[in-house]
Amino acid sequence: MKKFIHKYKFLAVALPLVFSASCTKDFVEDNRDPNAITDVSNAEFPYLFNKALASVFVNASYYETTQNYFADIYAQYYAKSVSTERYMLNSEYARRMYLVSYVHVGAQLKSILDSADPNSGEYALANVIWVYNFGRLTDVMGPIPYSEALESDGSNGVKYDKMSDIYADFFVRLTKSVDALKKLNTSTSLFGGQDNLYGGNVGLWIKFANTLKLRLALRVSKIDPSLAKKMGEEAYASGVLTANTENASLLKSLLGNDFNGMASISGWYATSMSSTMKSYLQGYQDPRLSIFFQKNFTTKEFSSRRNGMPATDINVMVNNVSVNANTLQSNVGPYWITYNANGVATQNFTNRQHVLSSAEAYFLRAEGALNGWSMGGTAQALYEDGIKQSLNQWGVVDAAQVSAYTNSENLPTAPGDYYKSAAVSSTPIKWATSESMQRKQIGTQKWLAIFPDGWEAWAEFRRTGYPDMYNLITSENADLPVGTFIKRLTYPEAEYTANAQGVKEGVSYLGGTDKASVRLWWDVD
Repeated sequence: MKKFIHKYKFLAVALPLVFSASCTKDFVEDNRDPNAITDVSNAEFPYLFNKALASVFVNASYYETTQNYFADIYAQYYAKSVSTERYMLNSEYARRMYLVSYVHVGAQLKSILDSADPNSGEYALANVIWVYNFGRLTDVMGPIPYSEALESDGSNGVKYDKMSDIYADFFVRLTKSVDALKKLNTSTSLFGGQDNLYGGNVGLWIKFANTLKLRLALRVSKIDPSLAKKMGEEAYASGVLTANTENASLLKSLLGNDFNGMASISGWYATSMSSTMKSYLQGYQDPRLSIFFQKNFTTKEFSSRRNGMPATDINVMVNNVSVNANTLQSNVGPYWITYNANGVATQNFTNRQHVLSSAEAYFLRAEGALNGWSMGGTAQALYEDGIKQSLNQWGVVDAAQVSAYTNSENLPTAPGDYYKSAAVSSTPIKWATSESMQRKQIGTQKWLAIFPDGWEAWAEFRRTGYPDMYNLITSENADLPVGTFIKRLTYPEAEYTANAQGVKEGVSYLGGTDKASVRLWWDVD
């Protein structure tokens, strides 16, 4: 890890802005000696920031091996014929997560933080994405190098930090960033308007940062309820996302392999709708079924697979046709890939990549309201608003249809898969009377609303236990027998070689065992 966390203070492979010329010759020259960079000018900030954005929200280069092979299938959005689905972990893919987090994202942001005016909006945004970036990594691994990461050449190793300390810093950074952004003139154009998420809009970035803060407040709500309440109420009072026009989605490009991540892998036909997804979407008669997924080519029906299927069963299910042939499985929906009458595919590489939505914000507020937090509405009203926002986001705007769905008595149904599985759950859509069911409803509808963000969906499943999911069919990890769910990824083998003392410290914070069955700090039940 030392060679790519610390020596590369500045990764000068910043993506070209999709509306600008490529990076300057100086970037290429500087990349020959990564240790030579001490300062960068304001002119380079947009390139650095957009490189960080493209990487933190996972472009085509790393989408499959760092997200789809792990979080997406552990959230049971999809099923795939890969060993990681059966909990046989791959250390090389875990190393790539470190590479993305520290080199492709962290080094870019560190260059901005080292050079920008601490009172500037650019400094604030670098901190916001810093939190998003390392929040995701710590939520996957647990303790990670944080307070000293990117601060030295790493020759003496790098310490690991406790998750509690990392989260404490997250809240400080987000609070200070929002305060700084609110001091700016509302007409200020951050990064000269050249950020690929919000085009430099101060007001939208404030809402993004507050919504992220609210998300993290809920994450710690069981382990530290008083801190969570304080941070959550601050975030709401300061202003969170409330409309789909405010949703965060990242501009994508054909340049620099900066494709939409899901679109980039959709043409490989290796991803199927999971039976968990089908049970909910089919049973609820959810209009998002035909938006999130497509009918298979053989029976012209929506089909699904159970997670953890052994290869022998998959081969039988697809009649011994290649597993990757999209004959009897439902691929992702037309936002990511479309087919003509002859089955020829067009991958929508340049469609914007979804990042954070107002629907999620409403569901976060609904849970907060159940916790007794001041969230500007009742839990029921916020829950129903979350459903409306999600349906509207995906083009379901007819008020009668939205109302009918929200008040539906429909329940999940049997998905009709290879194993003739029963319905995955009995969670209704219509607001229930018991608080325990209300929490499950919020978790289930939020899981649907944040699709295809497997990172967040898997984290929330571990924290809340929602939605109900099927057990794996088979597990290849002795620490995670069938009937249990994976809790984290183990540290890359490279860490044990390059940063032995640091990773030893991290393992001690986990209770002494680096296993995928170990709960993270905030995962208390």
